[in-house]
Amino acid sequence: MHAYRTHKCNDLRASDAGQTVKIAGWIHRKRDHGGLLFIDLRDHYGLTQVVINTDNPLFEAVEKLKLENVISVTGEVVERTAETKNSKLPTGEIEVKLKAFDLLSAPVTDMLPLQVNSDEPYGEDVRLKYRFLDLRREVLHRNIVLRCDVVSSLRRRMNEQGFREFQTPILTASSPEGARDFLVPSRLHPGTFYALPQAPQQFKQLLMMSGFDRYFQIAPCFRDEDARADRTAGEFYQLDVEMSFVTQDDVFAAMEPVIYGMFEEFSAFNGKKFSVTPPPFVRIPYDESMLKYGNDKPDLRNPLVITDVTEVFARDDVQFKAFKGVLEKGGVVRAIRAPAVFDKPRSFFDKLNSWAQGEGAPGLGYIVFESEGGKGPIAKFVPDAAQAELRRLCGVETGDAVFFVCDMADKAAKMAGLARTKIAEDMDIIEKDTFKFCWIVDFPMYEISERTGKVDFSHNPFSMPQGGLKALNGDDPLKIKAFQYDCVLNGVELASGGIRNHVPEIMERAFGIAGYPAEAVRAKFGGMYSAFKFGAPPHGGCAFGIDRMVMFLADQKNVREVIAFPMNQQAEDLLMGAPSPAEPAQLKEVHIKLDLPKAAVKAAG
Repeated sequence: MHAYRTHKCNDLRASDAGQTVKIAGWIHRKRDHGGLLFIDLRDHYGLTQVVINTDNPLFEAVEKLKLENVISVTGEVVERTAETKNSKLPTGEIEVKLKAFDLLSAPVTDMLPLQVNSDEPYGEDVRLKYRFLDLRREVLHRNIVLRCDVVSSLRRRMNEQGFREFQTPILTASSPEGARDFLVPSRLHPGTFYALPQAPQQFKQLLMMSGFDRYFQIAPCFRDEDARADRTAGEFYQLDVEMSFVTQDDVFAAMEPVIYGMFEEFSAFNGKKFSVTPPPFVRIPYDESMLKYGNDKPDLRNPLVITDVTEVFARDDVQFKAFKGVLEKGGVVRAIRAPAVFDKPRSFFDKLNSWAQGEGAPGLGYIVFESEGGKGPIAKFVPDAAQAELRRLCGVETGDAVFFVCDMADKAAKMAGLARTKIAEDMDIIEKDTFKFCWIVDFPMYEISERTGKVDFSHNPFSMPQGGLKALNGDDPLKIKAFQYDCVLNGVELASGGIRNHVPEIMERAFGIAGYPAEAVRAKFGGMYSAFKFGAPPHGGCAFGIDRMVMFLADQKNVREVIAFPMNQQAEDLLMGAPSPAEPAQLKEVHIKLDLPKAAVKAAG
């Protein structure tokens, strides 16, 4: 017989009754029923009930065992009586009658920092410090298994599409890709630093220039940025993809079956089947998305849309001064139609108005269109002819209400997008149990940076501008579109990508508009620039966030629930104790002297 087990803890069934077996695992629960002691033994695969009665000479020793002791049990498989069978457990038809056991490992204390067999909530610091215990708990354990299965599914589907998996360097050069780099000092080259890659962007493009055709990688990416519910502080993983001799349509055609197939495969992970958008995914131009949904990551489960009604409130016969003053400064009016709310109580509208004020808006004006005409706080300022125009523009039916947002275009879009979501939530009309995908396309190549006030890239700096060099040389930079796209799921960005620039002159000009001199481009992107000059194929790709996809499938609100060993919100690894001070000898080896802020020196002292 094997030293530890002949069967796993989910293997045994009624057909195994009479066999002598050995199973091993952790003591999940103990239940003393007078003359009988029951132990639920747990391993990675499941649970098996072990039973021992008081006549057994081992009873006293078994009785002393504690939760989370690791034991190996030898015993006879016995079929349970009909009334004691547990249909919710795969092994619920049987139990193992203990004949012998070995204590393989025991906790050094009876007081566990957190209970493995309980759903009791614990603070994040406790959970992350004792992550090895937290990972034994059922929900988190299942989430991590799901993550493994998702990655395996993606790899299989990518291989079926003709992609090959490549590995790219972890130690590389710093490049401006939108976030702070993690820097690694060089021992051999004093005063110089490597950077951990924010993404394998340049390397995957270089692979296409090296003659490979279809690349993918389950790629680690490193960015020194603050944590959010859907973003870790430090590192994340993505399904990274690049293809040669492709258009945007080719990238979509290759990736949609992969993503759809994987989501369909795990769509019932939590016991309830979700519907999944089949290919082809709907494509929405960026400008249309900003107008109709108020953002560039629309949640298509929400049926409400935003309409531009600026022309109505600009009419001479509409005398709503609160909007007129904004329109005179170049502002806009956005409207959200809420169907069939005529019977909602006044409190429904008042709460929405208070919510808008809490978001920094003056309020959320509205008109309810009843059979006898418009009602509501601003209806009297909008005459019948203008109300008829609102009905036409917004597709209003009797009994509907229309809510209004007035501000400068960018702020109006954002507020209308928030209002669209809030109204739908309050009406409870957001579709449930579904995964709805779309592509957002035709992103602006440039935007005005909030930080510097100057023209900067709005998306991926390596993308091909629509219109090529001619557009870069002749058009207003803020009006140039790029072959850039995002894949969005239920209001969350899952992927970003683009058709890449592969022409050195276009690269220089594109970066020049964003304030990078030609010599800086050659210095920062020397490898890619050199490769362009020796013949580069048209190419494009994208990257899907692994963490966020698993979050959706596991129905979790925080990305740390689908990562085995995450850092906390302060970018600390409480289990391993990172970050930690370096030894003086280590600093000397890499020629670094610390110049710490006074607060840090005081805390260390």
